[in-house]
Amino acid sequence: MGDFFFIPIIIFSVLILFSCIFIVKQKTAAVIETFGKFSSIRQSGLQFKIPFVQKIAGRLSLKIQQLDVIIETKTLDDVFVRLKVSVQYRVIREKVYDAFYQLDYPHEQITSYVFDVVRAEVPKMKLDDVFVKKDDIALAVKAELNDAMSEYGFDIIKTLVTDIDPDSQVKEAMNRINASEREKIAAQFEGDAARILIVEKAKAEAESKRLQGQGIADQRREIARGLEESVEVLNKVGINSQEASALIVVTQHYDTLQSIGEETNTNLILLPNSPQAGSDMLNNMVASFTASNMIGESMKKTNIEKPKKS
Repeated sequence: MGDFFFIPIIIFSVLILFSCIFIVKQKTAAVIETFGKFSSIRQSGLQFKIPFVQKIAGRLSLKIQQLDVIIETKTLDDVFVRLKVSVQYRVIREKVYDAFYQLDYPHEQITSYVFDVVRAEVPKMKLDDVFVKKDDIALAVKAELNDAMSEYGFDIIKTLVTDIDPDSQVKEAMNRINASEREKIAAQFEGDAARILIVEKAKAEAESKRLQGQGIADQRREIARGLEESVEVLNKVGINSQEASALIVVTQHYDTLQSIGEETNTNLILLPNSPQAGSDMLNNMVASFTASNMIGESMKKTNIEKPKKS
């Protein structure tokens, strides 16, 4: 009977012991109150409190936390835009009391300050400047929050403007403008490329014509030199120049007929092939040269006599 009397006492003692002990996690602070009044702040580790007298009023995380705030506002050029501002903050270890007792809802307080700063800064900028100067907006938010929240025990680590989202119609217009600019640049490059191709093609054709003309001139020069040498050789064996020229013309005439006959894909060409053909061509050439020389001599005499008469 006596043993059963001690069992409730033992159980009660164990419960009392367990109620005295509590654990605070790493990067966490526990606020202890005695009869509803602030008593102490306990850091991480194994801690003790007076049962039924002291209680844990709350726990605050000392880790860096992030709050994302979405704000819709209007720019200087009357464009509605939504901004996402990410605020990274933490409770100052030495000001846990202020952070716990002075603010019931710190998230709402931080959000209010972010709204106030963004809606004061963005309406001063045009939409393009909002994208360019988003870091300036973030710095302005951080400065305002640090001044306001430090007295409440919160340290603002960093603020970031992580998203800028204009109205859908504005984005479509911006995309069209960007596409038009790129098409314009592409057209300019294509025009420059086409112009370069035309110029280079013209240069290549001019060079080709020059080389072709030079080749023809060299060919005719070599032909003339060969004919001259042939005439000199024939003159040495007692054949005069006219007979030598006739022989060369006849030889060239039959060589031409032979080369035409050897080509299987040659089109039909009608040429004189009688023995007198070469001689007739030579006589015609000689007559033409003689007439040309006579006309030239007559013109020279006329030009010489005119000054004498005056």
